[in-house]
Amino acid sequence: MLLSSLGTSIANVGLPALAQAFNASFQEVQWIVLAYLLAITTLIVSVGRLGDIVGRRRLLLAGIFLFTAASGLCGMAPTLWLLIGARAAQGLGAAVMMALTMAFVGETVAKAKTGSAMGLLGTMSAVGTALGPSLGGVLIAGLGWQAIFLVNMPLGILAFLLAYRYLPLDQQKPNGARAGFDLVGTLLLALTLAAYALAVTMGRGNFGSLNLVLLLAAGLGASLFVFTEARVASPLIRLAMFRDPMLSASLGMNVLVSTVMMATLVVGPFYLSQGLGLKLAFVGLVMSMGPIISALSGVPAGRLVDRMGAPFTAVAGLTAMAAGALALCVLPAMFGVLGYMVAIAVLTPGYQLFQAANNTAVMVDVLPEQRGVISGMLSLSRNLGLISGASVMGAVFAFASASVDITAAPPEAVAAGMQVTFAAAAILVVIALAMALASRATATRRILPAKVS
Repeated sequence: MLLSSLGTSIANVGLPALAQAFNASFQEVQWIVLAYLLAITTLIVSVGRLGDIVGRRRLLLAGIFLFTAASGLCGMAPTLWLLIGARAAQGLGAAVMMALTMAFVGETVAKAKTGSAMGLLGTMSAVGTALGPSLGGVLIAGLGWQAIFLVNMPLGILAFLLAYRYLPLDQQKPNGARAGFDLVGTLLLALTLAAYALAVTMGRGNFGSLNLVLLLAAGLGASLFVFTEARVASPLIRLAMFRDPMLSASLGMNVLVSTVMMATLVVGPFYLSQGLGLKLAFVGLVMSMGPIISALSGVPAGRLVDRMGAPFTAVAGLTAMAAGALALCVLPAMFGVLGYMVAIAVLTPGYQLFQAANNTAVMVDVLPEQRGVISGMLSLSRNLGLISGASVMGAVFAFASASVDITAAPPEAVAAGMQVTFAAAAILVVIALAMALASRATATRRILPAKVS
């Protein structure tokens, strides 16, 4: 979990150096980040399902090996497009690690400690996100851009050895008991997700005809995927799973909450630098506060889930997030950077509480043969929220600022955009909170008749 999140965050800080090294435009070097994210988004459900079929330990070791080898290729790439190809391979390895790491919790951790394990995974993800920019900056300054990729190799070797030594062996299944792999469904889902991800990320905020075509292609692909899954013998995703209101609500809430968290990363730097006039060094310091709080609050959040139960903790986390989003709408305008920091200090622990509770609620009772695909769907819903948040919340911010070029907008316009964006974010969290309460009520109604009978 640490490696996959570090692989995302450490590359962002290297984009200026990579543009200079390869004499490339900003749009071209953006593909170094986009190729990695696209590979994760399009393949994470498929690799989760593949792990359920061929064995999770075997596939996880292969994923760590691929990630490590691809990191070496990235560091030695002589051309930009070879680097982008290696990043896509690195993203495939990261997809395996993200999908199967969570799935292994069900095999290696007692149910009573599931929340703590999920909280620890959240902490490691936050540590990777927080460590990337600072570590990447030091490595580029001291050793060059190659070092931000080569640093993953010793970490990958260590992860491989630990997984090989400590993870339980895959249980051998009779050949007749093994489900087939849905290749057609896999290809349709990958193409659909790729079209959607490109539709909301290309154009740098301008939604043109190409974006519309890609969005329509994603809609058509989704329809074909549902049609296919309803008819194949061994579907990639069993559509009957979505009849479970708790699973559907959990995936929906994950998308909404991740969209809101992405808004802090997209809108925050503009507001701090242009709305409040902070210098870039101070902006970076304030922005690092969120990941640091996430890293510190992940494990306590997981323990609270184990103690208080996932449904209660999810509602508490979403309530804190709603309060934090409203605070971001109001407090920075009243108290400046101090108000921004207080709001982030409320929003971020709420996010960790929700993540630990939501992941625990979904994974604790999943059948062993479904752990990989369900884990992959949880990670996919989070990624879709992050991708959508970067596009949708960025568009809301630009529209509310009433500026053609947001980088040249006056402070008053940026402040107005900030308020409208986080008012919209608060509405999204309230919708997620309503879904959590409805899901909790449905679960209670199910339990009561069982107790009576």
